[in-house]
Amino acid sequence: MRKFVLAASAAAAFAATPALAQDGPPVDPVFTGPRVGAIVGYDHVGAGSDVSNNNGRDDQKIDGLLYGGDVGYDLAVGRLLVGAEGEVTASTASSSRNPYTSTTFGYGRVRQLRDLYVGGRVGILASPTTMIYAKGGYTNSQLRVLAGSTNFSTNNRFELDGYRVGAGVEHAVGPHSYAKVEYRYSNYGRADVLYGSGATSGRFDVDTDRHQVVASYGFRF
Repeated sequence: MRKFVLAASAAAAFAATPALAQDGPPVDPVFTGPRVGAIVGYDHVGAGSDVSNNNGRDDQKIDGLLYGGDVGYDLAVGRLLVGAEGEVTASTASSSRNPYTSTTFGYGRVRQLRDLYVGGRVGILASPTTMIYAKGGYTNSQLRVLAGSTNFSTNNRFELDGYRVGAGVEHAVGPHSYAKVEYRYSNYGRADVLYGSGATSGRFDVDTDRHQVVASYGFRF
């Protein structure tokens, strides 16, 4: 149920933004136009609410450092800021050497690989130099399969498709730079296996949650 609560909260944030926009300050051009930024933060990948832990160990999760970059474009629509964005990240999150089975985390022993995201956001100015925003979109992630209890990786990967919602605060550091802090929740509901031979399995249902708290610094042009 937690993923539905998080999604509903994000939807409520989107719905509330137009109402807040009626009282917000005018949009400053410092928040509009193309942008590019670097991202770093905490990454937690875990079994979703439909997966039960029956093995007595808290091994239904992997944690690590998230890093990457994003690009976007924002424009003013009345007192709202509306934008589109794309992101590419990687992560150090990885299973430990404990003997993992497919029932504990859903994938066996894995290492988090790249993640792709594309979506949009809607913001309102809290002050002339600070914006609060909500976001949402599509995310595609890959997990590398680890071989047994060794450090070796196989050429097999899981590819996961899902959605992402989140919210954040962005501050204009100067006329052409900004810093932001953001929380994002992702849920992956469909996956397939990419084998080292080049073959791909059929699609199947999964339930994987992802929580991230990130900071970003970027520039506008």
